[in-house]
Amino acid sequence: MLKDIIYDEFQDTVSELLLCNRSILDLLAKSQETNARLNKAIIKSVTSCGCLKINANKKKIPTDTPLEELKSLLESHLEGELCEYCKESIETEMGRTFFYLAALCNLLDLNMYDILLKEQKHIKTLGLYNLA
Repeated sequence: MLKDIIYDEFQDTVSELLLCNRSILDLLAKSQETNARLNKAIIKSVTSCGCLKINANKKKIPTDTPLEELKSLLESHLEGELCEYCKESIETEMGRTFFYLAALCNLLDLNMYDILLKEQKHIKTLGLYNLA
């Protein structure tokens, strides 16, 4: 399948190109750093650019609501749409996050695609009850 080839190719490319941060300690630190930069890029889309707005308040969920109906009652608290600049910035940071995740997988001799398949099977098996 083409999709698993893309994951494997990406992971192989990361393995070939990663030079400086080959230590598990370095990779853990870089992983957290890229995560923080991703969060910052999303926050800046609200606070600096304004293309997104966060409108959050207490969730009002009736006590007799079935779990299947919660999705229609719960909101993301986001309003607006990412502008091209913010979208590019967030995609860049997500890409770096994927890069260091792939590097961690390589160091630990794990396969990203296999992990995704296993997680997909897990969440499909548990369905809505997985994260409730």
